[in-house]
Amino acid sequence: MGKSSKDKRDIYYRLAKENGYRARSAFKLLQINEHFNIFKDVRNVVDLCAAPGSWSQVLSQQLIKEGDQDPPKIIAVDLQAMAPLPGVIQYQGDITKTSTAEKIISHFQGGLADLVVCDGAPDVTGLHDMDEYIQAQLLLAALNITTHILRTGGTFVAKIFRGKDITLLYAQLKLFFKTVTCSKPRSSRNSSVEAFVVCQNYSPPEGYVPSMVNPMMDLSYSIHLLLTF
Repeated sequence: MGKSSKDKRDIYYRLAKENGYRARSAFKLLQINEHFNIFKDVRNVVDLCAAPGSWSQVLSQQLIKEGDQDPPKIIAVDLQAMAPLPGVIQYQGDITKTSTAEKIISHFQGGLADLVVCDGAPDVTGLHDMDEYIQAQLLLAALNITTHILRTGGTFVAKIFRGKDITLLYAQLKLFFKTVTCSKPRSSRNSSVEAFVVCQNYSPPEGYVPSMVNPMMDLSYSIHLLLTF
């Protein structure tokens, strides 16, 4: 049975339609927030690889209150254009470019983000090793730009494909965040290898200078994560 038929049987697909979300993935972010309270005290937030916009929708609904004279700023970034969303500033750009990081910061009047999220994923080939590798590269690109735009103590949430070769990814994330947790929300299908890394309390190594040119540090030691949900 095709993907469309599977989606139509899915409770979260139906709930997304009923609630006006652009994709069922909206519930993944909602459930991550239920568990980790990542929206608390957030004023500046960036949604990387944002299209079609379901996570930006959640951010707008959860963070922007009616009548707020100084609402939180939400920046949605993607290579492709997205339909407008209330309270969301959209920027069509490449997350591997320094100019994109500079543009994001300019919207915060020179400040930094409290929260960066990324639900981006490549087109799945069905070749598991290849898919895991490409997803890892996307996560590292998201992490790299995050080191330019996230304040100390901030939070980073991103999709990850769990596989046999992800220990290095965990190690790299642990270099920059005091707490790194791998989470699989209820709305993520059991058959899917996807999970989400919730990286809290951004604390880069002493002397670290963010750069879009240099690759992330290459470490090979083991990091153990708590798998929740």
